[in-house]
Amino acid sequence: MVFTSLNFLIFLPVVMLLFYITPVKYRWLTLLISSYFFYINIKPIYALLSGGITVSTYVFTRLIDKTPDDNKKRILMILNVIIILLPLLFFKYFAVINNELILLLDDWHLRWPLPEMRYILPIGISYYTFMCIGYTIDVYNEEIEAEKNIGIVALFVSFFPLILSGPIERAKNMLPQFRDFQRINYDDLVKGMQLMLWGFFMKLVVADRIAMYVDVVYGNIESYSGNSLLLAAILYPFQVYADLGGYSLIAIGVSKVLGIRVIDNFKRPFFATTMAEFWRRWHISLITWLTDYLYTPLSFSLRKWGLWGIILALELTFLISGIWHMASMTMVVWGLLQGTFLSIEAVTSKRRTKFEGKYSLSNKKWYMLLSMMFTFILFAISQVVGRVDTVGESWMVFRKIFSEWGSFYLDMTTLFYAFIGIVIIILKDFIDEFFPERINFFTNKRVWVRYSSYLTVAFVIILFGVLEGNSFIYFHF
Repeated sequence: MVFTSLNFLIFLPVVMLLFYITPVKYRWLTLLISSYFFYINIKPIYALLSGGITVSTYVFTRLIDKTPDDNKKRILMILNVIIILLPLLFFKYFAVINNELILLLDDWHLRWPLPEMRYILPIGISYYTFMCIGYTIDVYNEEIEAEKNIGIVALFVSFFPLILSGPIERAKNMLPQFRDFQRINYDDLVKGMQLMLWGFFMKLVVADRIAMYVDVVYGNIESYSGNSLLLAAILYPFQVYADLGGYSLIAIGVSKVLGIRVIDNFKRPFFATTMAEFWRRWHISLITWLTDYLYTPLSFSLRKWGLWGIILALELTFLISGIWHMASMTMVVWGLLQGTFLSIEAVTSKRRTKFEGKYSLSNKKWYMLLSMMFTFILFAISQVVGRVDTVGESWMVFRKIFSEWGSFYLDMTTLFYAFIGIVIIILKDFIDEFFPERINFFTNKRVWVRYSSYLTVAFVIILFGVLEGNSFIYFHF
């Protein structure tokens, strides 16, 4: 069951009705049952795995909370992090490493004792693994008390709007809300519906339309010219933004109609003027998690190395980010590229600031636009590596873009709808970035403007959306 399926459009109103009629004291139980039903509907075995991690997290956080000895607390924390990570490491990485070893040893005419393995990656495991690790570390650091109700912990791990693809939430935000549900607020209900509507637009009208072109070109790189590959490379960042951004808005909107506040996951990333700013706007829940639990401890431990310590911390953080996304060399290179871009910015920061101040460039619109374009180009380059299956294919894409232009693959209908969708998203982000109070549609004070906007977006989704129920890109991660 995915957000864009008919089943979900039936499931959500039923859950909302049951939630609203349930006494406040037991609403957590209604959401827990609903969340497990949602997850079991995908594959029952996934719920058993999630339940096992929940039990481990509950038991160890309670033990950490009760243990006065710091060394024992540290051992308990490390043990639980290892237990939480084991299923992720097994399902996501073991088979890949094993199969690569088979290929490598075959070249040397050696026999590896384990046969080739293929496992289905449990959907959402990457996300709730990070959430449970963060919760365990927060309890260890005494930033939050361990939750005494195992049902509340289970709901935190399995909460259905977030379990499949985030946002990656924190226990300190979610657990208090699950313990003490507030009265349903009409404004939250309306805002949640607005977010869901726009999320469906981003996913169905923009992301899935772009996918119809990008998937064809990247699916057979050898057959397409450099100009077709260049267009696909430009479109793909918009596809990922509309796909994951759309999912996040739907997830945040569903949570809001249930009275739950969830972290924003995107903040108009294509208006960033540096890569550092870009990563403060893109997949915010993941980046803040990596910053708090990886980059900050790493940079602190490497502080004696000065700037080189910061560079190493950046490279390691984004290397882990790449591996978290997927067990492949392409994502390793993707992570190293991101770390390199950010490291170069860190090294040149003082000189760049001095140069911008000398010529008063910071507030000049043309300079901001060039900076935004350059940042987008860097991200698009990295996304080429992230999109292909092998590093060799990424080199082929770049080589063709620079040297093998030829016949242009044009699917005019798909590209027209995709282009219109991109323009609409960029215009909306532009308004939200620079004129948030002056131009409003969904939040306009005039009722006729609001409802006309709702109906227009709904009509566009029905008329131009790809309604075949395509899954979200980040389900694969």
